[in-house]
Amino acid sequence: MPLLEVRDLSSRYGDLQALFDLSLAVGEGEVVALIGANGAGKSTLINAICGLGASPTGRIVFDGQPIEAMPAERIAHLGIALVPEGRMLFPSLSVEENLRMGAHTRRPGPWSLASVYALFPILEEFRHRPATSLSGGQQQMVSIGRALMANPRLMLCDEISLGLAPVVIEQIYRSFADIRAQGLSLLVVEQDVTRACAVADRVYCLLKGRITLEGRPADLSVAQIGAAYFGS
Repeated sequence: MPLLEVRDLSSRYGDLQALFDLSLAVGEGEVVALIGANGAGKSTLINAICGLGASPTGRIVFDGQPIEAMPAERIAHLGIALVPEGRMLFPSLSVEENLRMGAHTRRPGPWSLASVYALFPILEEFRHRPATSLSGGQQQMVSIGRALMANPRLMLCDEISLGLAPVVIEQIYRSFADIRAQGLSLLVVEQDVTRACAVADRVYCLLKGRITLEGRPADLSVAQIGAAYFGS
């Protein structure tokens, strides 16, 4: 049984339907990439999994338990953590205070301030600074670290490379190997197809609210991915 399974999920915003009978799965310890252009429905799907936004129809099953009707706080306590698009740090709090906010679920596990600082040493150096005074890449590290502090079983990463310099993106993606080594599963939302395919065990392509392609990156051609991504 997959750790996360989404079955026939649909979601609307008023008269606008954003997702159409969408199904996907993430296995235990697996990295799955969800690619697609702006407006494809990627963030809508992530929010639905986390219990945020419009109530979807269909099923979302986490570790064998239906969660589509659960509030976001309960879903977080079950072991799903979000690295949101735009980082969403608390501007009045320091780096360390932002990280500690992630530990509110009190789930046991390997992630603590010490292990987050070992993963991103620059954060320990700047731990007393206001989190939003850091560079964009460093803020993204805080956002990832905050999610890890919840000791999740599944981490959802929504557009974590958006607006960052290539060298910073490379550093953040390298950290995934250490994160995965602790047994986490990852669902990574990306517009950067090359980056997504390099890190993922499997990839789904989303276009206008529908899955248009699924498979192992090594088995998918550039032409296949391009056709699924752009609808051509």
